[in-house]
Amino acid sequence: MSSNSQKLSTLEKIGYALGDLSANLIFQTLMTFLAYFYTDIYKIPTGTASAIIFFVGLFAAIIFNPIIGALADRTKSRWGKFRPWILFTAVPFGIISILTFSTPDFSDQGKVIYAFITYTLLLLFYAANNLPYSALSGVITGNMAERNSISSYRFIAVMAAQFMIQVLLYPVVNYVGEGNQAIGMEKVMTYLAIIGTVLLLITFFTTKERIVPKEENQSSIKEDVSDLVKNKPWLIMLVLTTLVFISLALKGGMYIYYFENYVSEPDLINFFESIGISNLDDAPGYGFSVFNAGGIIFMIIGILFSKKLADTYGKRDVFGVALFIATLFIVVFYFYPPDAIILMFSTQILHGFFYGVTIPLLWAMIADVADYSEWKNNRRATAIIFSAMLVGLKLGLTFGGSFVTLLLGHFNYDAALELQDIETINGIKISMSVYASIPFFLGIILLKFYPINKKMELIIEEDLKQRRISTTE
Repeated sequence: MSSNSQKLSTLEKIGYALGDLSANLIFQTLMTFLAYFYTDIYKIPTGTASAIIFFVGLFAAIIFNPIIGALADRTKSRWGKFRPWILFTAVPFGIISILTFSTPDFSDQGKVIYAFITYTLLLLFYAANNLPYSALSGVITGNMAERNSISSYRFIAVMAAQFMIQVLLYPVVNYVGEGNQAIGMEKVMTYLAIIGTVLLLITFFTTKERIVPKEENQSSIKEDVSDLVKNKPWLIMLVLTTLVFISLALKGGMYIYYFENYVSEPDLINFFESIGISNLDDAPGYGFSVFNAGGIIFMIIGILFSKKLADTYGKRDVFGVALFIATLFIVVFYFYPPDAIILMFSTQILHGFFYGVTIPLLWAMIADVADYSEWKNNRRATAIIFSAMLVGLKLGLTFGGSFVTLLLGHFNYDAALELQDIETINGIKISMSVYASIPFFLGIILLKFYPINKKMELIIEEDLKQRRISTTE
């Protein structure tokens, strides 16, 4: 393998990060607005929409990602293994994104078939684009400090996309559609698809694959799978990723219900008036947007501290400590009364900061798992390792999202009621605080068994560096 100890340029780090900005313009829209789009804009029955989202998502997680991972690891081209996938999927990914959020005038059955086909194709192209993109971080450099650095760049871009979608998309859709959300969504998705396609092309042209396995080190699919099931760090990261995204989906999905049903609207209005914002038509909705905005901004600040902390103390230990503190700031929401507006916003900011520290580390740790596998087996299978992590991500989001509706049903939530009963309101509060914290706490415990600490990171990096130098002599 080629030696790979040099530092990356700022241009390459930014170019790489733009790929995740592109992907998350679509991903965040799916996570935040897909159900609303199907039920309220395209008028697909709620049960049917839920079935499409759940079963297509489950199929994509289990089938698409492993197949794409195996194919990407075996790709040979003058551009490398993973960059060609970014290049050749950029345009079709953009096109299918527009089609998925379009509203052709079909019959009820036709709408269901159209939604099923377009959502399936979107998840296929998302996997074909984003999985090789993620795996690229494992071969763009073998330097652990540089890997931490590009992860920080990457997830600042993720947070920027999250802010754009979760805070700005809804009002922009209403504005450009002049009240017609179907037209507005299609226009906005067209803009986002064009921007996303250009960003992916920039990623392709500004990055380079430096870790290139020798032909004799190429492995079969059977060997890759065998390596995975024997790889303790990989198994831990698979479960950890699933747990993290269960928490994210559960608490994120519950926030709007928390603001609409628990937070005191008069106190929310008074809070905004005290800072010069008045005449709010939808105080809970506005509070929800500002609540998200504060968390995202401070996630970005947290990301800025991530690299230095990881370089000093190691990814595993920093991830565990920061996730523990972030989890405490989820639990405390259970103790806040409905009028504790300042405490709610301040706690979300603190949660965002400490969770932000963990964001780049998750994916940098997965890249380390690929190094660990190569170190142990003298074979590298980067994409299939990343594909398994994306399975964990999608399973976490699927299960976490379904827990939202299951818990609402358990606590007798009725959307037709203007005022929910006290059992329902308390159920919403405990779901977005205590219940949402449980997967995070389980992940923290699991990290105790993750063997790649700071000392092992340095050993693996140095051993692989010497191997790669020896193959070029």
